[in-house]
Amino acid sequence: MTDPARATASGGTALVVAGCVGLALACVLAFGGFDPQVLGPWFLVDATSRLFCVLINVIFLGVALHGWSRTSADPDRMLVPRRYVVLCIGLLVAANLSITSNHFIGSWVALECTTIFGAFLIVRADAPASTLAAWHYFLFSSIGLGLALLGFACIARGYASHGVGDLFITLAAAPNDAKTSVWFTLGIALTLLGYGAKLGLAPMYMWLPETYEEAPPPVTSLLATVQFNCALVGLLRVLQAFRPGHEQLVSTELVAMGIASVALASASLIATRTIRRLIAYASILHAGIIAVGLGVGAGAGYGVLLYAVSNAFIKAMLFLTAGKIEAQYHTRDTDQIRGVIKGLPYSGLFLMAGTFALLGFPPFGSFVGELLILSGLVRSGYLLVFATIGFLVTVTFVATGRTVFPMIWGEPVRPVDAYPQTFLSFLPKLMFLLALVVLGLHLPGPVDALFREVAVTLGDK
Repeated sequence: MTDPARATASGGTALVVAGCVGLALACVLAFGGFDPQVLGPWFLVDATSRLFCVLINVIFLGVALHGWSRTSADPDRMLVPRRYVVLCIGLLVAANLSITSNHFIGSWVALECTTIFGAFLIVRADAPASTLAAWHYFLFSSIGLGLALLGFACIARGYASHGVGDLFITLAAAPNDAKTSVWFTLGIALTLLGYGAKLGLAPMYMWLPETYEEAPPPVTSLLATVQFNCALVGLLRVLQAFRPGHEQLVSTELVAMGIASVALASASLIATRTIRRLIAYASILHAGIIAVGLGVGAGAGYGVLLYAVSNAFIKAMLFLTAGKIEAQYHTRDTDQIRGVIKGLPYSGLFLMAGTFALLGFPPFGSFVGELLILSGLVRSGYLLVFATIGFLVTVTFVATGRTVFPMIWGEPVRPVDAYPQTFLSFLPKLMFLLALVVLGLHLPGPVDALFREVAVTLGDK
């Protein structure tokens, strides 16, 4: 084995080890009867952090296994190993700190660190366009997080004017008179807008399609799943602490951003002709539905969580599969990719299953989550929003099917540059697919209890 290949192999192994360690710690945190007092007041080990720590570490391990198996078959396809390994592990550590921090600013700082690591991971030496995408990503992410920080500053100002409260999450959840001030209202509005930008919601969503298309596929998977869910947890913390007393503001802002995102994504999907950009716009649509569900509040919390977790697995599986297809067909153009099920049977099967899950078909968790969110809209009286979402999802179904289904079953138009696939090469995607089925059919008791515990903090009973 040559020195670069040996270095690449060791780098892939280091990521797998980091993923295993992270997942083991997350499982101990979530299900091992861990005493949260051990970590002190700066860390918060509650149902939200337990659920999302397990999720991001499972996905990181899957992406690491995928990269390790790819380098075993073709080492030249891997990024510079040491740089890639350090940045990925840094991203993982910062993501876990963001989720478990008991301070809004501490969580914000850790999320900003994931942005910095992510920006460097996007850049590829062989793709000049990736540098511009990284700058756009960093610029829009920083603007969004800057708005969130300004929002926290306003909230702190509201606290200071009443001489009470703190930006510790557990203390901020306690009711007090400061939460009725104008500073508080402005702070919540800015914070929601800032975290919405980080999630890829309208109006600051433009960075997402370009970034997801230009980044290396494993990096895209990490940004779309690990980092996305860190930003989602940041938003959930704001809702858990500050929603009482500001129900109308939160609902109006989140529903407005959500519907705008779904509408823009649906329109963009009609004209999209590159595979990863198509999945990126679908990600914006999913973020919009999550925002609408959070805006509804009571009755939709469980559905939002199920939908968010399911879509993390969907995006991880689809972006990894899309990277494989692009590499084998030497193109991103969906019109030039036909008959994947024949040329690359495993990739074709995962693309087919992932697309069905993306569109909300049973028996996947995305179907159940979306159904619960729509039911929550009806029960809460958001009938116009329900009708709008239903129409836009139908448009998405037609636009996505028109593009993806010929890719899967159409007649091939060009040869496929395939290399042998090992069991390990598709094991991570198989894990993600099985997780989607389990989420849709029957959650294990401890996992279901964890979902319900988080849902209660979002207003479910």
